[in-house]
Amino acid sequence: MASLAGIVIGFVVLGIVFYSIEHLFPAIRGQAIRRRGFSVDIVYWLFTPLVTKGLTRVATLLGVVVIALLMGHELGPELGSKVSAGFGPIAAQPLWLIALEMLVIGDFIGYWTHRAFHGRALWKFHAVHHCSEELDWLSALRLHPVNDVFSRLAQVVPLMLLGFPLTALAAYVPFLTVYAILLHANVSWDFGPLRRVIASPRFHRWHHTSQEEGRDRNFAGFFPLWDVLFGTYYMPDGKQPQQFGVADGDVPQTFVGQMLYPFRSGRATSSAKASGGVVTDIQA
Repeated sequence: MASLAGIVIGFVVLGIVFYSIEHLFPAIRGQAIRRRGFSVDIVYWLFTPLVTKGLTRVATLLGVVVIALLMGHELGPELGSKVSAGFGPIAAQPLWLIALEMLVIGDFIGYWTHRAFHGRALWKFHAVHHCSEELDWLSALRLHPVNDVFSRLAQVVPLMLLGFPLTALAAYVPFLTVYAILLHANVSWDFGPLRRVIASPRFHRWHHTSQEEGRDRNFAGFFPLWDVLFGTYYMPDGKQPQQFGVADGDVPQTFVGQMLYPFRSGRATSSAKASGGVVTDIQA
């Protein structure tokens, strides 16, 4: 469980690193450190690791236990040891191959889960993450708990059921968290010849744009190959997105308002349907 002291130290270290690279390689020049939504994002930087991630860990554990019981396993130390060390042919592989397979399979699942959150059924939960109108590294932790819980369950439970060791999964999730912070940073990087191989800040910032040309594109968290294969890749040469936020603009700009927003009465509209994008009415 994250500690307050650890969060503060991590925030300071990350702030030094990311504000430095944002100053040296800005995608949008002149964006202030205390930009719109700064105070709300500071709240998320406390709430997400202390509350949201705790809920996600509990939900993942419960999900694994329920599935194990349905498969006929008995609760006890043996089950915990089996899950921790992995099982079957996958756990017998070299660690480097396990890590690579986890990254590929997890990212493939993440791509489709992300697309599902842009559909009508789940969009309101995901709109909270998209409502930052000035995007930088701080925006990465603006997450509704329901969004985080379902996204992680969709990735972690299948990997564990396939036999991937829990010890490897414990390193997999923090890596993705740090990489997600980089992807949201206000930097111009696109990784040149690797732009279609590894997700870059410019790739993901197009996903967050409110400009019609880039809406509902670039869903992959690490491998843009999925977007290329399924027709959602968009990263024009020499161009950066300039506008961010939610197209219909109805997400509150306060923390409490954003937590309650998905539960407000009214028919949810998918991101693509609101924006005229390419992904319409995807059901979770």
